[in-house]
This record gives sequence, structure tokens and C-alpha cells, in this order.
Amino acid sequence: MKRRVGVTALAAAVVLSGCSSESEPAQTPGLEARGTVLTTVKPARKDLTNQISLTGKVTINPVFGLVAPAAGEIRYVDRKPSSNPVDRRTWVATVWKDGAPRRVEIPIGSVMAGRLMEDRAPVSKGMPVVSAKHIGYGIVADIDSAQAYRISGSVESIKAQIKNGPGPFECEPVGTIAALPAGILPEPEPTGTTKPEANPSGKPVAPVEEPGAASGGEGSEPTGLRLVCVAPAKTRLINGSDVTLDVITGRAKNALVLPVEAVAGLSGKGKVDLVIGDDRQRKTIDVELGISDGKVVQIKKGLVGNETIAVPGPNLPTPAPAEVTG
Repeated sequence: MKRRVGVTALAAAVVLSGCSSESEPAQTPGLEARGTVLTTVKPARKDLTNQISLTGKVTINPVFGLVAPAAGEIRYVDRKPSSNPVDRRTWVATVWKDGAPRRVEIPIGSVMAGRLMEDRAPVSKGMPVVSAKHIGYGIVADIDSAQAYRISGSVESIKAQIKNGPGPFECEPVGTIAALPAGILPEPEPTGTTKPEANPSGKPVAPVEEPGAASGGEGSEPTGLRLVCVAPAKTRLINGSDVTLDVITGRAKNALVLPVEAVAGLSGKGKVDLVIGDDRQRKTIDVELGISDGKVVQIKKGLVGNETIAVPGPNLPTPAPAEVTG
């Protein structure tokens, strides 16, 4: 029994001696300097397709928007409202700049639904200026702002599949995806004759309208962001049916790409952070962006392909708090 107590006391002394030794300093994990980039990526090359899946519905007489083909001044053509769809592309407005006219035309199978701007107002390229109504069945898909920037360019192709119905089939896109304000059609100039009333005042009655001239002239309601397309003529459609749309807006062969997390922006102009120097610090530069598949984005200009890029990409500066006065 005494021997066991002695061994235990000796072991305790050894442990205490190890804990109090100053010959081995305590180890602490090393830390990188503040601002040092730890995660990086290099640009890569790949074939890229911008493909988006949307859900929509079959709709009767869907409204869509037509945009200004150039910046300038919009001047509308005086046309009587009609419920009869046009059988050829029909001129409804002109954008003038430096004496050069650029026509705005509604497509075959539609009617003009409204003016979206004041006559002779300045407009920018791509701004919705006319609303039109496709007469008959169309397919409408509402989209959110994140999807809008991926399909804001020209739509290359749309395939549609009606739930428990026809498809897949090609669906022809019409108009712009931009949200539309309310469209207005001005009152047509009187074209009929007036007759005096029977009472002595002689007040004229309303002009006699030409057959079919005023129908469809109530203008158009505002819309949100949405895509409108038209199915082939022989496709059997039922109003309100659910539809899945597969939208392709562009393809690029052997494109220079970066992960979307490394880029600020997803369309047009963007920014990335280069990692430079031995201390691996960031330098923000501008780049021109192309299409995206939601995982990577095309870099059209600004990089050559051998750079080291920080992940995540640059952030917008945080706005300063408002100063409270009082």
C-alpha cells in the first residue's frame, strides 16, 4: 500500500514539472495579415449556353411591348383603334435622331394597344414605347429581376411544353420582357356627321363612328416583367393551361469564364478583384461581361486568362449612415 502511494506522488510531480517548464513556449495558430486573399480562381475556357427554365400559362390576347430601336424623339402615327389584327407589319411610330427616322412596327397578328410615352418625348434605345396585343392565344411567363438580366438580350429560341398537353414545340417570342406602364390610345378625330337635336339648343350629337373603328381602343393595363411567345398555328391551346418554357438567349464557343461568385454584376459592365504581389492584395478592375449559365459568366474584355482572381468578388461600398440633425 505504501509503495502505491509513492508511485502516485512521483507521477504527479512529473506532470506539474512539465506544466511549469519554460523551455517549450505555447503554440498559437498563425494568422494572415488583414486583407490577405485566401480563396482565388483563374479564368477558364468552356462552351457556354445561357438556358433558363420558366413557368407560364396560356393566355387570351396577351399584351406585349415594343421598344425604341434607337435613342431620339418618338413621334406616333395617327391610327384608328381596331380589333382586327394586321396581316403585315404595320408602322405605328418613328424615332427620329439627327434627321434619321427609325420605324416602330407591330407584328403580324396583333393590334396596337397603346402609346407608352407622350408624343415627341425623348426616348433611349431599348425603352418600351408602344404596347401591342396579340389577337388569339399566347403564352405568358412572369419573370423576376434576377432572371430579367439573363434574358434581357435577344431570345435565341423558346421551347414550350404544356402540362399534360402538346409539346415540346417552338414558341415564337414577341416584344420585350420589360415591365410596361399603362398604354393610352388618344381619341380618334371625328369622322362622321353631326345632327342637330330636336330641342332648340341645336347642340350636336356625338359623331357617327365608322364600323369597327373604336373597338379595342381602351388602351392597355400596366404589366410586370414577363415574356410573351406565340405557339404554332396548329397547336391546340386551352386558356389557363400551365406551360413550362425552356429559354435559350445565347451561346458562346470557347468562352473565357469565371464563377459568378468572383464577379460583381451579371450583364454588361462588371468588376473583378485581381490578386497581386507577394502579400496577395486585391486590385479591382473593370471587365465586360457576356452571357451566363447561372454558375459561370463570360468575360468578353478586361482579362487575358492568366490572372489570379479573388473569390468572392468586389462588393459595392456600404452607404454611410444618414446624419441625424435636430
